Amino acid sequence: MPTRKRLGDLLKDAGLVSEEQINETLTNKSNNQKLGDALLERGYITERQLIEVLEFQLGIPHVSLYQYPIDERVLGFVSKEMAQEQHIMPLRMQENELLVAMNDPMDYYVIDDLEISTGLGISPVIATRDDILYAINRYYFNNDDGIDPSVLEDDDESPIINTLDQILTTGVQLKASDIHIDPQEQHVHVRYRIDGQLRSEKTIPKQFQNSLIARIKILANLNITQTRLPQDGRIKTTVGVTPVDLRISSLPTVNGEKIVIRILDLNNALMQLNELNFSEQNKRKYRQLISQPSGLVLLTGPTGSGKTSTLYASINDLNKETVNIVTIEDPVEFQMEGVNQVQVNSSVGLTFAEGLRSILRQDPNIIMVGEIRDQETAEIAIRASLTGHLVLSTLHTNSALDAIPRLTDMGIEPYLVVSSLNGVVAQRLVRKICRDCLTERQPTEMEKDIFSKNNMTVDTVYYGKGCSSCHHRGYRGRIAVHEVLVIDETIKGMLLNQRSIADIRTYAKNEGMEFLIHDGLKKIQTGLTTMEEIMQVSISI
Repeated sequence: MPTRKRLGDLLKDAGLVSEEQINETLTNKSNNQKLGDALLERGYITERQLIEVLEFQLGIPHVSLYQYPIDERVLGFVSKEMAQEQHIMPLRMQENELLVAMNDPMDYYVIDDLEISTGLGISPVIATRDDILYAINRYYFNNDDGIDPSVLEDDDESPIINTLDQILTTGVQLKASDIHIDPQEQHVHVRYRIDGQLRSEKTIPKQFQNSLIARIKILANLNITQTRLPQDGRIKTTVGVTPVDLRISSLPTVNGEKIVIRILDLNNALMQLNELNFSEQNKRKYRQLISQPSGLVLLTGPTGSGKTSTLYASINDLNKETVNIVTIEDPVEFQMEGVNQVQVNSSVGLTFAEGLRSILRQDPNIIMVGEIRDQETAEIAIRASLTGHLVLSTLHTNSALDAIPRLTDMGIEPYLVVSSLNGVVAQRLVRKICRDCLTERQPTEMEKDIFSKNNMTVDTVYYGKGCSSCHHRGYRGRIAVHEVLVIDETIKGMLLNQRSIADIRTYAKNEGMEFLIHDGLKKIQTGLTTMEEIMQVSISI
């Protein structure tokens, strides 16, 4: 048994954290959160540093489970529930000892429990949390696929309930934003969107397709007899110990109904403005925009670019006892204490436009409109911003400047756009280089050329070479790149004189506005992301 030292002391002895950082983390972490997880969350240490310290100080080896030959016969020693809850994975037997991969090999209570329940000595090795979760998903869950179809004939739904539980649990554990259940001709494909990319993780026998889809539709209060039209619903539930809001969308296809489940983790729902990866210049500009007493501020970008997260972070920042904030959304994504949120319901006539009219009679200071979709909503939002209200909303455009012609294309008079619009933020999400395998390299000639075209230089760029933390993909998590356009008096004059968007772009550039490409290149310089990611989202170079 290793010497029972405390993790904080080990990390302090290794010079990775200070006493103050440990005390601050212990004071502010949630009750059931482990110190190591809390330090990782705050960015004081990386997972690789944590593993190296434990490996060196405790003499416990680190293993990568990516291609580890796990002996499936030992799975029976540890229940799936315990493996998931404690982040442990039995690997194999060696000389009357059970080799167990643990995310926290200093959790001696778990080791004691395992020794009592198995009657074996426990030999711990260290693995990353994500590595363990992938292994659990791969070995425990995929072993449940061989369900006997005959059990469904007895109205025993438990295999389908278990299968759906497994699909949802895996999605939450892998931090997926969406789960795709795709009916194919011979089987049903389950794919998870992780860090913006779809990944196949599981297949389900074709005979369970209808029962699984019916189960999802029942939970989401959808019409299970309607299979020829798209439907939308939601499920509010707890997966494991994580409260989640699930958005359900069904779409009829030739092989049956395709289901997409959007996962909203209610624990990590509300972000602060400081967590949104704004550069210092962009953050300062954006704070000035949302601190105005009136006017319209728009967030633009395609679906899945993080607009809603920024909108909620902004409302969270503005949410004070002295202001009346009312939102109208479709759907209400996260419920916020102290904010009056209205859910659009077109079936009873509560559209964005109708709801917005009623909100104006509620004496609001700040109004948030989930999305400006049509001329009527745009007109009411603009008139509200001209009568002393701060209005925040989203629009689907490619860049900040494109928001101006989009509003006029909707039929809004140019003079109304000029008088109401305070500013526009465009954003995209790009994958973030894994901190545990971040590696320097020399920039290529093409990369130097792109930096040079944008009046920037670069000596070193970074990439993730792949490790167990990121499942050898080189990326882990996503960050936002932004551009913030402030509509100043000069731009208003240019718009009133019908100057082209190209002229306004040139003026904004000369005034020091950072476009998406510039913000992206800065994030490449600091080792946050790669040129490949920025090139996929940037409009021009």
